Amino acid sequence: MSEVQFEIFHQDRGTGSWSLFDVLANRDEAIERARRLLHEGRADAVRVVKETFDAGTGGYVSLTLFEDGRVNRKIKNTKIDELEDLKPCLSTDDLYTHVARSTIELTLADWLTRHKLTATELMHSAAALHKLDSQGMTMRHAIQKIAVAQAFNSERTVTQIIRQLDELCTAAIRRVYKDDKDGLFDGGGAGKFGALAETLSGMPKRDYRLNGALTKHLAQAHSWDAKLALVLGLMDELPQMQEPRALLFAAVDGLVTELLSNPTALTELLGPHRDLGHALLNLIALFLGTEVQGADGGTATVKDLARRFGRDELPEARAAIASRILAELKSMKRLCPASLDDEFAMMRRLNGMLIRARGRYLLHEDILDVFVERSKRLVTHEPLLQYMQTSRTPDQKLERLLTVEENVIGAENKRELATFIMPLITSQAFENQMPQGVVTRLKRIAVLQDRVLHAGFQEVQMNQIAAALDTVAKGIEDRARLLASIETRVPNPVERARALLKLASAGVFTQGDLLVKARRFMMATLGTTEFVPAYLAQLEKETDAPVDRAVALHEFTVELSLFGITHDDASRVLGTQSVFAN
Repeated sequence: MSEVQFEIFHQDRGTGSWSLFDVLANRDEAIERARRLLHEGRADAVRVVKETFDAGTGGYVSLTLFEDGRVNRKIKNTKIDELEDLKPCLSTDDLYTHVARSTIELTLADWLTRHKLTATELMHSAAALHKLDSQGMTMRHAIQKIAVAQAFNSERTVTQIIRQLDELCTAAIRRVYKDDKDGLFDGGGAGKFGALAETLSGMPKRDYRLNGALTKHLAQAHSWDAKLALVLGLMDELPQMQEPRALLFAAVDGLVTELLSNPTALTELLGPHRDLGHALLNLIALFLGTEVQGADGGTATVKDLARRFGRDELPEARAAIASRILAELKSMKRLCPASLDDEFAMMRRLNGMLIRARGRYLLHEDILDVFVERSKRLVTHEPLLQYMQTSRTPDQKLERLLTVEENVIGAENKRELATFIMPLITSQAFENQMPQGVVTRLKRIAVLQDRVLHAGFQEVQMNQIAAALDTVAKGIEDRARLLASIETRVPNPVERARALLKLASAGVFTQGDLLVKARRFMMATLGTTEFVPAYLAQLEKETDAPVDRAVALHEFTVELSLFGITHDDASRVLGTQSVFAN
């Protein structure tokens, strides 16, 4: 799998939701396939997105190359669409709600990252607001994005919403300027926040004033690591009294949450990783509070955070990391771009860690859903072709596809995989290119069939694939006359039965028609009147000692189970019901 891929998405009829259709390595082929999908009427709209792996961040850069069709713009596909259902802000206080802060993080993400600020710091810092206000177009664009999105569900025009937001933002900025000048955000500093929380507890606008003091305290930090270290240090200053303790704790947890929600900040704290899979391993380790690797200079802070997560001291921040883990897994970006085998191994490692992590932050259903979605991209045309390209023969390709089955989950994904398997088995090349030798070929097919029968395909697909393999095997046996030749070459029924048992124990017979045919040959051999005496006489000759008839025949019937011959059937054909009566 290359570091650049082209993902084809189609908009489903009826629901209007976008789904991944295929992943190709060639740009022109991807666009042509998307156009054909639209032309054939299999989608209302199509889109081709170029995904480029960034080794520096372990993430991917997305670029939409092509889009056509009747795109339903009301479907939420973009970050701005997420703003559509926001409750309108009617006062400056509304700008400080959790939802409003999340909106600021979304619309001003690049600006906040560039200045190493959280949304809470921006909204409580006169200096930061002055800097943003002086760059008028940045804030103007953010307001326009919100207004355009909210206008969908409003009777107001975009212009009216922009005017209202302008007035609210202006009033909020002026208030921060005034409050900062009047010293409303004073009283903080190292070792002073516990007392400040006790002073502010029960007062109006206590959250606003405390966050203002925290923002001034964090102004001395010029990196995300230094900022996080200062915030975590406040955990040791929590007052004993319940209300002021809850006040300071909520502010600290909120700041850590905002900081960790910034992808660039998280990358700086944890350091770059060679791919998304290893980045997620480290992120899950952080969530679990186990051994986590931090970037140079940030190791101590990150380890402190991990210890606190291990004790579940920061529930909101920990929930944010859980959401980030699920979001990265849902993103459909490759975990290990270089190899699908590595991708499978990484999926197993991540799944094992997430089983340990599941609970109130990571629900079992959510974990299952993201791996089903991630599996979906692995059963598309391009990844499967690339995965099979090192296989020289169809049976080797089938073996690779069965490896894919073992590593993907979801009934629909396994059904899709079966559509690649069936044409492979029914092709003329499947038998023609198999190893030489009748027995060798039959054993190979039986091994593949056994993997199918123990796989997670739904019963219909499993039976269909197993039957197709049995058909190939029976055709090989029919043409080679393997069973008929044994009957001709080995007239002694005991030796013939042993020859058939040897083939069965070697795993030559596939389940289905071939095994039924082999069972019929074995039953005919056992049905001769001289078989039991001859068999017992042969045992006595080989052991040079008397043979217990009941024990010997019981052991023989156990071996017959290889043919699917039951104990009762064996007893009937051997005429030994009385022997096994006890």
